[in-house]
Amino acid sequence: MQWVPLIWLAVALALAGAEALTGDLFLLMLSGGALAAAGSALVFDELWIDGAVFAVASILLLVLVRPAIKHRFIQGRGLPEPVKALEGKSAVVLDKVARHEGQVKLEGEVWTARPLNDDDVYEPGDHVTVMHIDGATAVVFKGL
Repeated sequence: MQWVPLIWLAVALALAGAEALTGDLFLLMLSGGALAAAGSALVFDELWIDGAVFAVASILLLVLVRPAIKHRFIQGRGLPEPVKALEGKSAVVLDKVARHEGQVKLEGEVWTARPLNDDDVYEPGDHVTVMHIDGATAVVFKGL
């Protein structure tokens, strides 16, 4: 029964491929169970043992691993987006910042800028704080 591990491996690959269509992580956990069964098929020569390994590994992955991974995806942990890291940073006004014009130097780079409040005007040399990034424009405020 040397072909049994290959069948389990094919099942694992098919399940992993099908997971790409669903994105729910359910089929991926079953794929992990099939990989475990392929490993057990190399060691044991009994098909029922392979089935039991598949069932136990799949259930453990579904109950223990899948919720943690889904929580991590939903929570969105990871490195912050580069533009999010610029929020709260100090910048120097290079060209007058008004409603429809302006440039600031931020982290060594020149950014297009506009004031947080449309009526505010900042002159060259003013120090401002980046409130948020709107596309390629730094929205700045003087007063923090």
